[in-house]
Order: sequence, then C-alpha cells, then structure tokens
Amino acid sequence: MSNVRSVGWRAPGRVNLIGEHTDYNDGFALPFAIEQACTATVTVLAEPVVVVGSAQRDDEVRLALADLQPGAGEWAGYAAGAAWVLRRMGVDVPGLQIRLDSTVPTGAGLSSSAALVCSVGAALNDLLALDLSPAQLLTLTRNVENDFVGAPTGGMDQLAALDCTEGHALFCDMRTVVGEQVPLPVGDDGAGDLAILVVNTRAQHQHATGEYRARREACEQAADLLGVDALRDVAMADLPAALSALPTETLRGCTRHIVTENDRVLRTVELLRAGQLDAIGPLLTESHASLRDDYRVSIAELDVAVETLLAAGALGARMTGGGFGGSVIALLDEHLVDAARQAVTAAFARQDFTSPVAFTARPSRGAHRVAP
Repeated sequence: MSNVRSVGWRAPGRVNLIGEHTDYNDGFALPFAIEQACTATVTVLAEPVVVVGSAQRDDEVRLALADLQPGAGEWAGYAAGAAWVLRRMGVDVPGLQIRLDSTVPTGAGLSSSAALVCSVGAALNDLLALDLSPAQLLTLTRNVENDFVGAPTGGMDQLAALDCTEGHALFCDMRTVVGEQVPLPVGDDGAGDLAILVVNTRAQHQHATGEYRARREACEQAADLLGVDALRDVAMADLPAALSALPTETLRGCTRHIVTENDRVLRTVELLRAGQLDAIGPLLTESHASLRDDYRVSIAELDVAVETLLAAGALGARMTGGGFGGSVIALLDEHLVDAARQAVTAAFARQDFTSPVAFTARPSRGAHRVAP
C-alpha cells in the first residue's frame, strides 16, 4: 500500500451527443465530458469502516468493511461499493473516509452517478497504489454500478468520465470498450459560432427503474431471436428482414432504434472528422424521434423542449441520457442561445412544467488528480 494517506480526484459528468441505449447492445456512442464534475477526497482511517459524506447532503453514512454487501448504504453505495469490489478482487482495503462534492445535477441524464463512481475509483487506485490499467479501472467502476448498486448501465458513462479529453467527443465502441477522440469544436475552445445548449428539464429519472431494465431485456430477447450476439450485429441493410422476424412491436421498436442509432453515430463521427459540425443536426433530431417513437423512453417535457429548440432555430435537438426525464441538448448558433433558453422556459411555463435550467456545454477533460 502507498504511504499516501489522502488523495483527491475529480471526474466529470457527460453529455451523450448521440448513441443512446446502444452501449449495452455492444454498439457505438459519442459522449463528451462536461465541466460539471464530482470531486472525491479519500483518506485512510485506522478503523475498518467506510465513512461517506457529501457537501450536497446533511447525512453521513458509516459502514463496516466486513458488512459491505450489494444494496448497502443507499446513496452512499456509489462510493462504498468501490471498497466492496476491491475486496472481492483480493485487495486489502483499509478503513476509508470518502468526502464528495459534485456540481453534476442529479437525475438530469448527465451521469452524476458515473462521475461519483469514477472519482472514487480513481482516487482509490491512486491512494492504494493499485496500478490498475485503464481497462481494469473501467471494470471496477462498472461493477460498482452493476453489481453493488444494481443499476444496469452499459459502461459508456464510466468510459466517458475516465477517458474524455478537452475539445473532443469520445467515439466509443462498446464491444471492444475502447474510445477514440473526435474533434468537437464548440464552446470556449471551439472554432467559432456553434454551441451545444443543455436544457435540464428537471423531470427526474432513475436509471435503475424497471422501464430501463425492460428495454435492456427486450434488446437481449430480440438478439436471441435473431441469432446474433447483440443487436449491434444487425446491419442496416438487414433491418427489414430482422423486423419481419420479430413477433411483437416492442421487440421491433427496440431493434429498429438500436440499429438505426448505431448508424447515426457512425455518420455523425464521419461528419465531425470531416469538419462538418453543422451537418450533424438532422441526425440529432432523428435520434430523438427514434427514442420517442421506437424506444419509447421520452416524456412530455423532453418532447416540448426539443420542439421548442428546433422552432427557435436549433440545427438539431434530442434528449440525452436514459430517458423518462433528464436533459435535452441542441446544436445551434451561439447568437441564438439566449433566445432559445428563454423560449424553452416560456414553453414550460405554459405547460405548468417545472422551470428548466439551461447551460452551454464545453467538451472537457476526464478524471484527473486534484489537491485533497
């Protein structure tokens, strides 16, 4: 074990530019890290316990290391679960105090949970001198969410939080679980006149809900019926035949979304590589329609936000995140940002929705060490 007694690590939330629900289908996604992030300060304790506190909460959770088990700790499980996973890996985990401070809004579809898990995982890797490889660190953080918390996430959020770089989106191949940096010239470091506006609808969602799990199970069932390892293996050219072979509209809708969404990610990446950022707008809007109509994970607040942003001049707009709440993103000229924000606020007021919160997103760096 390292002689270091306390370390701090910061991991960001993310916006998924395009590629929704494709990660657990071995598919493609294109997230980028945002400036909002979670900082975890982890200190070694003499007593064999994990003590988790947050600057955003009044309560502190104290758990005995020996008693850690999946589901323990409620909100603190996202932090304490890393100790449980490491113990299962054979690591002699000491007592730990974990202090969290996050600026990523919860329930907004911006991966606040992955930011938390990755900041803690990276801090423990550093503090305990584990020398985990990037792949091992990714596995650690995924296992916390999947096996300890019980959230069936596919790994894209954690990969983004760990590996994104400033000024880029991360082209993720979730079969090989590797990412490639793709220039995304928006925000302060961008090439000029386009911005990505994020509208947090403040309609709360939960990743571990039955609806999210049901979509994942439908995808697995469809892949099994089609005789493929995952829906990623269904080519666009083979989609009509695949749809005709599936017995229910639910299975057909899920399959149609995953296959077309993977294709949209690949086309978006090619446009970004060619420097044609303004041309990706229609693909974003098509993605939202697919999530709304085929995957059926949108809600009224998300749809109203998308429609309003497009009417305000956005080149494209879509929900981002798992759905059933959360945020919408829009690609638009910088000079339209204020008017678009005001239009969405007014539209929500007319519908008696909770007032949204909007900000422009700048592609930022992944997990990194900070002063404890």
